[in-house]
Amino acid sequence: MIDISNLNFSYSKKVSLFTDLNLTAKQGSIIGLLGKNGSGKSTLLKLIGGLLQPHGGSMKILDHIPFDRKPAYLEQVYFVPEEFILPSISMDEYISICAPFYPNFDYTKMRTVLRDFELDSKNNLNKQSYGQKKKFLIAFALATNCKLLILDEPTNGLDIPSKSLFRKVMAGALSDDQIVLISTHQVKDIENLIDRIVLINNGRLLFNGSVNQVCDNLSFHTVSDVKNQDYIYHEAAPGGYRVIKEKNGMETPLDIELLFNAITNGSKIEIDETDI
Repeated sequence: MIDISNLNFSYSKKVSLFTDLNLTAKQGSIIGLLGKNGSGKSTLLKLIGGLLQPHGGSMKILDHIPFDRKPAYLEQVYFVPEEFILPSISMDEYISICAPFYPNFDYTKMRTVLRDFELDSKNNLNKQSYGQKKKFLIAFALATNCKLLILDEPTNGLDIPSKSLFRKVMAGALSDDQIVLISTHQVKDIENLIDRIVLINNGRLLFNGSVNQVCDNLSFHTVSDVKNQDYIYHEAAPGGYRVIKEKNGMETPLDIELLFNAITNGSKIEIDETDI
């Protein structure tokens, strides 16, 4: 469970990044954390992971205060950052050294995901490409079976086949008692994976809604003309315009990128949220 109330944080006394930010999330959620560059996504992940201390408000994550950094909390949280440094040892050695810190580590799952990612565990980590290192860390994260997985830009550095495999592996390796928090600019990479969308901008929470509720309330279309039409949002696209309108019986695929653009450009998106 994530329970953040009236969170305040700043890197400078003159400029506040978060002011009275509130966010809740239940176990069993795969959350897409979206926002522009500098919106505070990575900072929020670090606060949740206990790497930064809030300047005000309260944070309760898995019934712990993250910055206390208690072993009972850290053994249930795994953070895959966008940038990282790995030691010059084999994957097998890394697993042997680090896996014991996580009491629910599943060695069989680790081998399975490494095989899915076509990684040889005997290889030295420092001799792998950035994308291969990223896939190894994702595999390790999934094998920990931590209650909270935090992934910052997990598809950066992955080629197109690896991105598809990432979605497949993630969908098949998670349990209902986990929370997965994925921060990304590559919204298309996680569109069919997440079940909740959280959007922040300039340190403010602009949207927090389930994918099911978005799809129950809105529809997404491509049209040739927007004149004399009452759309919630529209923007130019090949072949005409991409538009969002209130759902009227027709089920359409979710377009997270269009939803993101609508919200950040000030469109008022209202959904009947009953499952927060």
